[in-house]
Amino acid sequence: MALSSELVSKVTAWIADDPDESTASHAQRLLDDSQRGDEFAQRELETCFGEFLQFGTAGLRGPLGPGPSCMNRAVVIRAARGLINYLVKQDARRIVVGYDARHRSIDFALDTVSIAAAAGLEAILLPRALPTPVLAFAIRSLDADAGVMVTASHNPANDNGYKVYLGDGSQIIPPQDGEIASEISAVVSAREVPMSDDWISADESVIDEYISSCVAVLDASAPRKIRIAYTPLHGVGFETLAKVFDAAAMGTIDVVEAQAQPNPDFPTVAFPNPEEAGATDALLALAAAHDCDIAIANDPDADRCALAAKNHDGTWRLLRGDEVGALLGWWTIKRCAVFGLPQPTGTFAASIVSANLLHKMAACHGLKYQSTLTGFKWIAKIPDLTFGYEEALGYCVDADSVRDKDGITAALRLAELAAWLLANNQTVATLLDDIAREYGLHATDQLSVRMSNLADIPAAVNRLRAHPPATLAGREVTTAFDLKNGFEGLPPTDGFLLAFEGGRVIVRPSGTEPKLKCYLEVVVEGNNVENSRIEADGLMAQLKSEMQSALGL
Repeated sequence: MALSSELVSKVTAWIADDPDESTASHAQRLLDDSQRGDEFAQRELETCFGEFLQFGTAGLRGPLGPGPSCMNRAVVIRAARGLINYLVKQDARRIVVGYDARHRSIDFALDTVSIAAAAGLEAILLPRALPTPVLAFAIRSLDADAGVMVTASHNPANDNGYKVYLGDGSQIIPPQDGEIASEISAVVSAREVPMSDDWISADESVIDEYISSCVAVLDASAPRKIRIAYTPLHGVGFETLAKVFDAAAMGTIDVVEAQAQPNPDFPTVAFPNPEEAGATDALLALAAAHDCDIAIANDPDADRCALAAKNHDGTWRLLRGDEVGALLGWWTIKRCAVFGLPQPTGTFAASIVSANLLHKMAACHGLKYQSTLTGFKWIAKIPDLTFGYEEALGYCVDADSVRDKDGITAALRLAELAAWLLANNQTVATLLDDIAREYGLHATDQLSVRMSNLADIPAAVNRLRAHPPATLAGREVTTAFDLKNGFEGLPPTDGFLLAFEGGRVIVRPSGTEPKLKCYLEVVVEGNNVENSRIEADGLMAQLKSEMQSALGL
């Protein structure tokens, strides 16, 4: 199929305005090859030169490449200029920018501080590739009005992203995202955006302050004897986490050497996400070989934290995010009595796709609880947050320092819990059993489908909206609710909820990846935890099968 003259003009104009020779050359090669009849090049050209990469509540995220549909300097320069224009209108004075070790991260960060400096803001660049929580901490530590973190978190190697925070240290939410997007759309040329070298680099003191704040989440009298297997999954977490654990004198760390240093190609994992099958195989092998007490994984920008522990039979298992959330929630309450601390007076929070267990815990102890929409940006906005989590391995245990998920402080608090359990002849497995007996076994799982055709995702959700099942797991569906209409006082969101006695399902598109996600939960009461798990496994298998049919997957 011949190229349209409209596409040729669009590509030619983009190349002329692209300030980066590498992506301009890439686009030119695709154009030349397409005009010679190369169908593969034409498909890639059409993909790269579709709609502009959408700026939303997660900022920007997408594959690296040329054109408006990809992450590249031309797109980022427009985004940065739009963001800075917005900040100037808000009388902002200072912005701090961080970056991880992904391909082009430093380039995008340098463009951002250069544009901010040219606009008259005090622009501060973190001194090297660092975890996202350090940037979130630095915003408030440096009294900045905004922050940018260049990262694609746990996405594949060819992706990058641009995450925007405002001065309270939390990610943007509506209406700020729409207002910034409007400013970005008004930027017509990347080459014409003014830049200046009059930005400054933050010194090590802000990192030292972050480390000190992390150590402060531990109680001085807490046990410290623990052996931990650890992997940063080729990301930027190891250096900072090791300094934090060393400063806290917390245990001994055995690191997966092949994954210890930053590597933007992530050579040992298909997807650098601890939730993905196989991603933590090397970690579990190391933990077993060294007879560790627990095993911890951070994602590449270290804002997420995964935990693995031994089963009763000594085999190793990666815990689900909801199980880790339950452990941290339980410990947030229990450690007050253990260490003679005041009972929490703030709010516990979790997203609607997370298990209902934390809500039940809080209610049983007379503590405040609030549910939020999916995305940590919503959890971070909860006033007086004591503990917040999302099932996708995101945990906030110290909102006074970092109003975002923080995989490093979460790891430290988990190590404190595990060391206390060890000192009291208990294990993570026995504690999970105790929690199940006290509050009911809340079993959760996820049906997650990666789709190459993005149009298939809303089509599947719409099929469910049109024909919701009458029963699930052998029980009558009592609620079939379109989350676009808002839910229990929460803002509208794209998704669908099905509830039945002892369980629920929430279906929604992923906010960061081309996936359709179904969040499944069943609750089984009883003192015999082994029998409860067997029953829950059967219900969950039935639920998965029924949801696959309902969605036409």
